[in-house]
Amino acid sequence: MQAGRAHRRYRLRMRALLRSRLSLRVPAPLCLALLVAVGSAVGLTGCSHPGGAASGRKQCGTSHTSANVPVTVQVHHGAVSCATAMTVEKAFADAIDQGKAQGSGGAVHVSGWTCQYFTTPEQLKSGDVSKCTKPGAEILAVLTAAG
Repeated sequence: MQAGRAHRRYRLRMRALLRSRLSLRVPAPLCLALLVAVGSAVGLTGCSHPGGAASGRKQCGTSHTSANVPVTVQVHHGAVSCATAMTVEKAFADAIDQGKAQGSGGAVHVSGWTCQYFTTPEQLKSGDVSKCTKPGAEILAVLTAAG
């Protein structure tokens, strides 16, 4: 029963987090208009997204957390294929749905990877929702803007 309550609290927290992150984003057409109007690179500053191309992360695709929050799956470092990254992220969400996490925010072991959600303050600061790691490699799930 306690795992169900924790999962509901997590879903509410993720929805609130997503709403707060989305309110800080500037839509691409508005960024383009701002760039044209200002005519300088200063307009690009508010248009950047954490985890974008500038960070060196490999973008693999879109998935959803166990709370059905859309995330972009990225390989932060290591020789990891996008197919593997997407499979591990999906397995992590499934494991959370099945109550396999050790306590609130506990680690889950998935196919040789150790996966864990970041705390809410960390998620708000970076936009990174969770990470899955194994020696020499890291996969991140990053909040995705609703389009």
